[in-house]
Amino acid sequence: MIFDFRVFLGQSFDGTQQTTAALLSGMDDLKIEKALVCPFKPISYDLNEANTWLATQITQAPDRLVGAARIDPWHPGAIAHLRRAFETLRFRACYLDPWEESFRIDKDRLSPLMEVLQTYRAPLLVAAGFPWVSEALQVQKLAARWPEVSIVMSNGGQINISGLGQADVTLAMAVSPNLYIDTAGVYRQDFIEETVQTFGAYRVLFGSGAPIFDQRYEIMRIRLAKVSDAERTALQTENARRLIEE
Repeated sequence: MIFDFRVFLGQSFDGTQQTTAALLSGMDDLKIEKALVCPFKPISYDLNEANTWLATQITQAPDRLVGAARIDPWHPGAIAHLRRAFETLRFRACYLDPWEESFRIDKDRLSPLMEVLQTYRAPLLVAAGFPWVSEALQVQKLAARWPEVSIVMSNGGQINISGLGQADVTLAMAVSPNLYIDTAGVYRQDFIEETVQTFGAYRVLFGSGAPIFDQRYEIMRIRLAKVSDAERTALQTENARRLIEE
């Protein structure tokens, strides 16, 4: 089984879109059995509405799609929205995008949300690597305050092609064992392999970021990675299942 830990559904305010039918068709072609699905930020900017819509899409393939609630910490109803996502919509994770929602991931404002995640033993997926708001060492500050919450940094935790971002990811993961990365958009294949060698395969998850990134290309990163078969299985299947199903 292959478990894609980050895909998006719906239509974004910036025009990017993906239908449920297109996602499932692509998953079939690539033999991806499950995916953690996040809603795009819609034109209305109403994330609670987007979460509700996402729940209707999951009913089309409930054995294959797992919901991640997208939450805006600035919204006065953020805590209620997250609780509703877990209790009513039956989502299993939370997705935060500090860049699009304009907040810093290391601010105390997130503490009430983190308390909910800790209560429900749900992982947090962070759109990471964006300057000033979600760089790896900022995410690490959050992880240090909430060591019982598993936090997955998207984009390998960095989008800085100078290499400085990768160094910060390594520093962050070294001091916070509850930090993980997904593999989509990592521009150096050897960074994925070195992270596995340094911290173990269980700290790295296959996430395609589709349709922002090409799902076919992203799965090839894992299939061609210079890791053992057991490590490859962990990356593409076991780690996601453990975080979602434990």
